[in-house]
Amino acid sequence: MSDETLAGPVERADLFARFSLNQQTVKQWSLPELADGCARAGVRGVGLWRAPVQEYGVSAAARLVRDAGLDVTSLCRGGFFTASDPKERAEALADNRAAIEEAAALGTDTLVLVSGGLPPGSRDLPAARERVADALAELVTYAAEAEVRLAIEPLHPMYAADRCVVSTLAQALDLAERFPAERVGVVVDTYHLWWDDTIGSQIERAGATGRIAAFQLADWVTPLPAGVLLGRGQLGDGAVDLRWFRERVDEAGYQGPIEVEIFNPSLWERPGDEALAEVLERFITHLVHSR
Repeated sequence: MSDETLAGPVERADLFARFSLNQQTVKQWSLPELADGCARAGVRGVGLWRAPVQEYGVSAAARLVRDAGLDVTSLCRGGFFTASDPKERAEALADNRAAIEEAAALGTDTLVLVSGGLPPGSRDLPAARERVADALAELVTYAAEAEVRLAIEPLHPMYAADRCVVSTLAQALDLAERFPAERVGVVVDTYHLWWDDTIGSQIERAGATGRIAAFQLADWVTPLPAGVLLGRGQLGDGAVDLRWFRERVDEAGYQGPIEVEIFNPSLWERPGDEALAEVLERFITHLVHSR
């Protein structure tokens, strides 16, 4: 049976229903513009970020998305747990409790965690990862009471020193599996994980224990820009087999939202409606047809 036969209207409709627009993909839009633009495009899911939500007002943002009929599929981000200084660790835990409260107010059950990099002067990756586990242990009951799941996102190894000592899905699962699956999960992000030759088996492992809390898409393009954080590619422009990831995640039992999270100035320079239309077209094309 051909790919075209398999990718019929039902499959495309099912994928569209799962589509979620991460706020950073159309950073040029304010929150009201995001709500209006999603309504015009028929998009029902959004992933939000704390800074613009706080600037708009958490309660006001919650009303805005609720009145627009939008589902908040995730809130980004909590984390940054790796400081060795007791005062800094206490401040990080307090900030994460606030993030949990914000997620609950917005109606999402998924708080994405970026774990944090090495403390200044440290080269001890295992100790830093253990501090992540300690922080999760401190927060998991608080999150459970708010009905928010903590979602550990592994980032590409190039971020290990300064942003995230959790670099692989295996490392994220090793941390998550210390806690109940309904309380701590993991994020599968194609931009960060496409290079790992164990990723297929680790997605299967995550699915078998119900640990996939979020699935995010962006492509890896070369040459990398000078500002690597802003170098996520539009879907289909880079090296990632996006359809392969979607099939593996589906086979693992995950049927939740699929967030497109692209940090890219070339998208931000365009009208938001135009950028979103292209993202949607690429989403269907590269998750259904392309290999």
